[in-house]
Amino acid sequence: MSLNSVVESVTSRIIERSKTSRRRYLTLMERNREKGADRSRLTCANLAHAVAASSAADKQELVFEQRPNLGIITTYNDMLSAHEPYGRYPEQMKVFAREVGATAQVAGGAPAMCDGVTQGQEGMDLSLFSRDVIAQSTAVGLSHAMYDGVALLGICDKIVPGLLMGALRFGHLPGMLIPSGPMTSGLPNKEKVRVRQLYVQGKIGKDELMKAEMASYHSEGTCTFYGTANTNQMMAEFLGLMMPDSSFIPVDTPLRQAMTRAGVHRLVEISNKGKDPRPMAEVVNEKAIVNAIVGLMATGGSTNHTIHIPAVARAAGIIVNWEDFSDLSAVVPTLCKVYPSGPSDVNKFNEVGGLPTVIAELSDAGLLHRDAPTISENGLEDYAKRALMGNDKNVVYTPAKPSSDPEILRGAKEPFHPVGGIQLLQGNLGRGVYKSSAVADNLLTIEAPARVFQSQTAVKEAQKAGELHRDVVVVVIGQGPCGNGMPELHNLIPSLGVELDQGFKVALVTDGRLSGASGKVPAVVHVGPEAQAGGPLAKVRDGDVIRVCARTGKLEALVDEKEWAARTPTKPHRATAGTGRELFALMREAAPSAEEGASPMLFMMDRELEEIGDDVEKGTEV
Repeated sequence: MSLNSVVESVTSRIIERSKTSRRRYLTLMERNREKGADRSRLTCANLAHAVAASSAADKQELVFEQRPNLGIITTYNDMLSAHEPYGRYPEQMKVFAREVGATAQVAGGAPAMCDGVTQGQEGMDLSLFSRDVIAQSTAVGLSHAMYDGVALLGICDKIVPGLLMGALRFGHLPGMLIPSGPMTSGLPNKEKVRVRQLYVQGKIGKDELMKAEMASYHSEGTCTFYGTANTNQMMAEFLGLMMPDSSFIPVDTPLRQAMTRAGVHRLVEISNKGKDPRPMAEVVNEKAIVNAIVGLMATGGSTNHTIHIPAVARAAGIIVNWEDFSDLSAVVPTLCKVYPSGPSDVNKFNEVGGLPTVIAELSDAGLLHRDAPTISENGLEDYAKRALMGNDKNVVYTPAKPSSDPEILRGAKEPFHPVGGIQLLQGNLGRGVYKSSAVADNLLTIEAPARVFQSQTAVKEAQKAGELHRDVVVVVIGQGPCGNGMPELHNLIPSLGVELDQGFKVALVTDGRLSGASGKVPAVVHVGPEAQAGGPLAKVRDGDVIRVCARTGKLEALVDEKEWAARTPTKPHRATAGTGRELFALMREAAPSAEEGASPMLFMMDRELEEIGDDVEKGTEV
């Protein structure tokens, strides 16, 4: 089928909008290739330092034979379940590289915080900005000039976007994300939610809650709900930056190790000294970014990616906004119901067809750029294939099959919804993001009086006191990037879910974020301009009737226009010291909007490149 006209037009306007910034980016990457960090330009002393700890055989290849050398950026720690397996990966990957005449070195490490651990805690205020730290850490690791290709070991929340943002500034190098896989399924998600709400209601104690949580998060591997971490895996496949069908192979299985081995072999092939060089700068182009947005809409992924995809795109000189997301959402059907959109987890989703089936369906429907470049030999066509273990213990591929369970995964002709799982809502309260795929149809329109808060703690206290036992739109302000670093407000969902289950009309409106695991409560997040910057959310008062309507795309305060215009915005509190949060004050001051990617690092980078743009394009050293 020919390419959908809306997909084509959105791509065209992104290309046009990004013309100058993308040209400057590609010019800078070409400069990096010709004059930048490269092993051939190191002095003897530089090179001796870089190989001093290597084995004699690796020294020979690194110094005298100049074989392909892979740089590994690892985000390993053994507190974060998804990243614990990475402790074993570098030594394995070095063996896999030697099998094809190459070498590998750990280029550097980057921090990896767990949003599950920091939910509702002070440390969560560091979460979003940790993405910039990870990007900078990646750049520091790659600055050593030793590498012909980059293996990125990361999975969770801000970590994959941060790795991509950093690696794309070294986009003259080929790169690949290598996941470790999800943990086995634990306590069913529906039961987990039930227990959490019983605890909020005071019907069970902390011991019972603790048992349920430990039964849900019980081993190494990625959490199995379709939150931000697993949406990252989807995004990386749709960008063409992972081995096909590598996202959801379970942790510590023979197929998972075989996929890692195949990934290392392929990365050697596409490295700058390999037979098929594929620099990241060329793989992550406008078509690839559109494919990633289409994947987000079709799978009902995390709303966090309405921040992350613009940031990753901007790191590659590509500018996207929420209008692009909205227009694509209007033509991309929702094909998946994976928790929190449905009861099943990613293991079950993978079992019934997984991403290969999704990609095959979208491709056949003309909703993907089939000619987008990827790290795989045959492009996007390879991503519509299922990975299996061959008789020789190598990965083999077979064409994707239709879904075996239409309650979890459907074809493009009979979707769950004719539109995408994430929508743009806008009106006199600003612009925000709404995850419609997780909300029941009868809750897509909520109109109720507002109750305004400045912290999630205050919301939970009000709920416990019975103050929210009614129809209500909870408005939480001061939660944006400039306010307090934009922590996730996932801890609000059990409390608001209790009121929703009592039959009340309940919605959440905030300039903050929610976890990708946040479920059934209608929520408009990332609302901008944020209250800290004087945005319209700061004008809302208790009792104002708020309309949240996913059917019409409206986010409105039903207040007389003259009265609304005359109101003075409330200045939110800024309690941002303690637990290291004061170290990120500069980032809060410089943060752009969520729609722009909320990255102070990229904001300052763009400003600098704008100032020296002509010199960059002329090839002048600056």
